[in-house]
Amino acid sequence: MADVLALVEARLREGLGEPDARAAVTFLGTDRVEVLRFPAGDGGVVRYATLGMSAQPMADPTAVLADPVKGPRAELVLSVRSGLADTDKVLRPLAVLAASPQVEGVVVTPGASLDVGGPLWPGAPFTAVLVAEPGGLVPDLELPDPMDPVRFLPLLPMTPNEAAWKRVHGAQALQERWLTRGTDLRDPLRTSVPLD
Repeated sequence: MADVLALVEARLREGLGEPDARAAVTFLGTDRVEVLRFPAGDGGVVRYATLGMSAQPMADPTAVLADPVKGPRAELVLSVRSGLADTDKVLRPLAVLAASPQVEGVVVTPGASLDVGGPLWPGAPFTAVLVAEPGGLVPDLELPDPMDPVRFLPLLPMTPNEAAWKRVHGAQALQERWLTRGTDLRDPLRTSVPLD
């Protein structure tokens, strides 16, 4: 487990640079989850990445026994514009999302919605995130056979209205609506995209 996390942290540093802060959260009955903050570069975007979710493969909740080696592995990455909101308070909600495979037995995959039940940070118009396709910022990390690679899944904050609309129409339709309207998904203060 420690070896996997060392490789994951090295891959995050390759893709995002040196973190300038980290916080650790441990939930009862789960492994420790850290959240690393990577400072804003030229683009003014700060990134938060989980470290610990990939220590164990995510297990199918219907499986009788969880395979300790095989199965999907992932970490979560959130990108937001810096200086517009107190987004550093997102550390605990991100750790909660990263612990959900262990706590709730869910397998986090692209297209899924994850809800934290409250604002992602103080005053945030978002209570949920859409899990996007990996492979952009941080490439997948191949692990020795028979382990699955670690995928770095981008998170796109959703307003409650967007999350409800996505449940009816699907992730692809919501992403197309964001694209059509030129929505800045990194804006921590943005309002809901028009859904009529």
